[in-house]
Amino acid sequence: MPYDVVTTGEAAALAHGNPLSFLHVSRAEIDLPAGTDPYADAVYDRAVENFRSLKNAAPLVTEDDASLYVYRLRTGQHVQTGVAGCFSLDEYDAGGIKKHERTRRDKEDDRTRHMLAIQAQTGPVFLTYRAMDGVGDLVERATAKAPLFDFTADDGVQHVLWAVAPADSRNLREAFDAVPALYIADGHHRAASAARAREQLRSQSGPGPWDAFLGVAFPHDQVQILAYNRIVKDLAGASPDQLLTRLRQQFRVEPGPAVPVQRGDVSMYVGGRWHTIGIGDRWSGIGDQGSGIGDRGPFDRLDVDLLQEHVLSPILAIGDIRTDKRIDFVGGARGTRFLEEAVSSGRAAAAFSLFPVSVDDLMSISDEGGIMPPKSTWFEPKLRDGLLSNAF
Repeated sequence: MPYDVVTTGEAAALAHGNPLSFLHVSRAEIDLPAGTDPYADAVYDRAVENFRSLKNAAPLVTEDDASLYVYRLRTGQHVQTGVAGCFSLDEYDAGGIKKHERTRRDKEDDRTRHMLAIQAQTGPVFLTYRAMDGVGDLVERATAKAPLFDFTADDGVQHVLWAVAPADSRNLREAFDAVPALYIADGHHRAASAARAREQLRSQSGPGPWDAFLGVAFPHDQVQILAYNRIVKDLAGASPDQLLTRLRQQFRVEPGPAVPVQRGDVSMYVGGRWHTIGIGDRWSGIGDQGSGIGDRGPFDRLDVDLLQEHVLSPILAIGDIRTDKRIDFVGGARGTRFLEEAVSSGRAAAAFSLFPVSVDDLMSISDEGGIMPPKSTWFEPKLRDGLLSNAF
């Protein structure tokens, strides 16, 4: 389980009764008294201790030479197969590995300290690239052998890992030389933290395994992005009817499904009912020639951006979604029932279900050097922490 998709309480529940859960390493505060500051020195000390104990209890295989792997995820009918290995931080710094998201300094501080403490990168960055036949053929050849492991996790996601033969590893590296760019899909904080850890380690010890970060690169046509939905705790003093009246003054608002059927529609749950807001109606064609504002770039047409600019900020008084405590974010994997229950229970006053961002949007925005709004994409299924490590 990735360290950053669960709360401390959820991590504790998942790891309960399982001493081999990697959450004891990635979220070591679960083994300290309740209420412990997750950024306290004791947490990183405990992570070191837990990592050492885990390596003794479940011996990890240390490769004699640098190795590549093929990592397959399967959930339901969805399958994606990527190349796992270490990716150059020189390329990351030079922009060859592209970003679409800003990072928070406190989260960078945490993972940088964690990497330096346990002397390893244990959580891979999720990368994507424009699919190429040459890479795909080599990946498929690796999967013809028996896998190193094949298991289905408690959440129903199957994880399969194959080792790539040395000769094929060389061919894969050469094939990736022809890939114009890699894109960070998920894991911006891990990559940024690896870059910061590298600065400190290079100043002390020169070049080393810290000059790369652990990642898995999947072809773009296999990547699945779900919506990243929003719930708000109050309506800024308005009643549900007053909110609807104000929205109808600006947008098409009609009874609608819990999941938007097209880009430009946002589904809102308030007052016990779902409504469709045609938030993109007046901006249809943004980014197209002749739209009048097409030079603003593709990120201006994202529904998350329009929702923030025209509803959350001016109507619900939610300015900076990075810091405002009145808004929370819900990954699409939880489904719309979770949104309904949040409102029905009183934990939220309204919920917004969005149409997912496309992989093409993500790559186009990254190519232009754009930054997507926070919490725009939820990638599913997730990579597992601890299956592969880049040890220092």
